[in-house]
Amino acid sequence: MLKNLIVYRIAPGWQADLSALEAALAQTPFAECSATQERSAGWVPARGQAHGALAESVAGQWMLRWQSETKLLPASVLTRKVKEKTQRIERETGRKPGKKEMRELKDEAKLDLLPMAFTKQGGSWVWIDREAHTLAVDAGSQSRADEITSALVQALPGLALALIDTQTSPQAAMAHWLKEQQAPEGFAIERECELKSSAEDKAVVRYARHPLEIDEVRAHIDAGKLPTRLALNWDGRVSFVLTEGLQLKKITLPEAENPGQEGEEGGFDADVALATGELSRLIADLVQALGGEGRSSQLAPAGTASTASAADPGVGAEADAPF
Repeated sequence: MLKNLIVYRIAPGWQADLSALEAALAQTPFAECSATQERSAGWVPARGQAHGALAESVAGQWMLRWQSETKLLPASVLTRKVKEKTQRIERETGRKPGKKEMRELKDEAKLDLLPMAFTKQGGSWVWIDREAHTLAVDAGSQSRADEITSALVQALPGLALALIDTQTSPQAAMAHWLKEQQAPEGFAIERECELKSSAEDKAVVRYARHPLEIDEVRAHIDAGKLPTRLALNWDGRVSFVLTEGLQLKKITLPEAENPGQEGEEGGFDADVALATGELSRLIADLVQALGGEGRSSQLAPAGTASTASAADPGVGAEADAPF
């Protein structure tokens, strides 16, 4: 269910109420693109059932579903359409369109083509853990998460979010774990890693399905290459890739016992309970492994990234959470 996570801290003071959340989300429901609309986004029923609730609560965990639709308009097709319009003007008037007219022709060509374009839809889960005061977005990129969290902040008065920050930066910690060939308690290093140089050449070394307990990896780190991605396993149950920006990618969860069929209510509840139960503990352990939450996070409009601490990877003293 949850494959990629970007985790935010929810500031105190937000009065969490499921019915109020449902009403707020209902103000921006998803609707398919109109004939000349290039992109559309909004909220859809979390269970995937028509006219269902937009905000669902399972064992105290709240799940929301953001949906987007984009018209696919290849650049080559648009260029050919603009060229046709330009050639017609040249034939009829004997002149070449200027820069301003070319921009207008491009907009005109796009409007002509959009009704015939194919569409692509994509969805993202939003998970609100009220007890832990966190909000996580199942997004593969920060820009996608920014769009979703910005929509939530605008819809929910009093909601403020900040990306979780830690005393030790993920990059410094990953470098330390690889050099020492030892992951923190409860975690194990798996067989995928990316190391990137900060030098002008921006050299990149990637390992896939390859043992990382080798001198070569340590030599790359000694030469100035730092990890940007590292595959880890937590508690022998959850595999994921940790990034330098404290994002969790390629999450693989254990399968639920006796799962329901796709679309069945029981299947949704079991999936949510399993995913949130495992991941809430993983996130807490990961933050602790990175020295606890940092003090540099400042609550700001959603989408504003917090600056990660560059503390020494050996520092493990716990700090009070900033919120």
